[in-house]
Amino acid sequence: MPKTTLFSPFALRDVTFDNRIVVSPMGQYSADENGFATPWHTMHLGHLAVSGAGLVFTEATAVEPRGRVSGRCLGIWSDEHVAGLKAVVGFCRQHGGAKLGMQLAHSGRKGSVTVPWEKQQGMEDGEGGWLMASPSAVPYPGRPVPEALDAAGLKDVRDAFAAAARRADAAGFDVIEIHNAHGYLLHSFLSPHANARTDAYGGSRENRMRFPLEVFEAVRAAWPAGKPLGVRVSSTDWTPDGWQPEDTVAFAQELKARGCDYICASSGGSSPDQKIPVGPGYQVRFADEVRRAVGIPTMAVGLITKPQQAEDILKGGQADFVALGRGMLYEPRWAWHAAEHFGEEVYFPPQYERSHPSMRPGDFLKPFRERATAPQAKAS
Repeated sequence: MPKTTLFSPFALRDVTFDNRIVVSPMGQYSADENGFATPWHTMHLGHLAVSGAGLVFTEATAVEPRGRVSGRCLGIWSDEHVAGLKAVVGFCRQHGGAKLGMQLAHSGRKGSVTVPWEKQQGMEDGEGGWLMASPSAVPYPGRPVPEALDAAGLKDVRDAFAAAARRADAAGFDVIEIHNAHGYLLHSFLSPHANARTDAYGGSRENRMRFPLEVFEAVRAAWPAGKPLGVRVSSTDWTPDGWQPEDTVAFAQELKARGCDYICASSGGSSPDQKIPVGPGYQVRFADEVRRAVGIPTMAVGLITKPQQAEDILKGGQADFVALGRGMLYEPRWAWHAAEHFGEEVYFPPQYERSHPSMRPGDFLKPFRERATAPQAKAS
């Protein structure tokens, strides 16, 4: 039996996760020019699949070409994308122990930029970039002006998300997360910083929530009933006149009513005027608030770096999962070290078992051989 909440299993619908450790979606900007997965994705997701985490996500994956952030972002807007992603999933399952999730995304008015190591410079349509989609023709400061989606455009985006969900299922993913955060398209409908519409999709909070909820409904209908579907939100814009935590609670209530299985409570991204008090666990309170007010499982994110910190968040009922991003890139064996810290069991590939401190002294070959024949090799 697990000694900690961090290493206890958790079930959403028909999927049970071995523990509460999640690897967040992290942009890699390493797809080819048509959005296809490359050997980088096999390496990146493969080594995280053996990390001991219970769930590993792909980077934000674009549901249509203009939904990319950069020209090197991963895509799932055509059936041709499925084979490469399915191969990556198969590799991760063969060697790893994590469940696998895909984050479906549309960049909206924050797309059409160069990759981060080229400073994410905005690119104009026809000059290496493309015409972006947005609720309104309101640019993100310093970026090109986007196109306001009309009725046909709204339908195209809804349909693109639903088709992407079907492809994610065909590729073998266990979980989908809809990216409804950080100033990208769906969050732009929620945020007054980007939504200046005067029709049924703008104005009141109810109207601004309408399109993201329609997208959620389309994805839920396309995604198998037994597989979990979550949503990543920006809980606040961190501005006085932007989206607020109480708005997120109202949005989460509507999502739960439509079959949402969890909320990943992030924040920010809509305005360069945001004032974020960055510090250890600075976003955990948002996961806590949504969990308590709505009664829905949540993921806590944001500078969660220490095993005891993660355990305290979960044991205290502030969230049901902890998600690590850049910290996991820096220390991809975080879950192994956390398990050692607490004296817990965690997934180890048999090839690496002899690296465990308990197996370094003495004759490691006998227990290694015995464990290598087990269906899922573990070390305590």
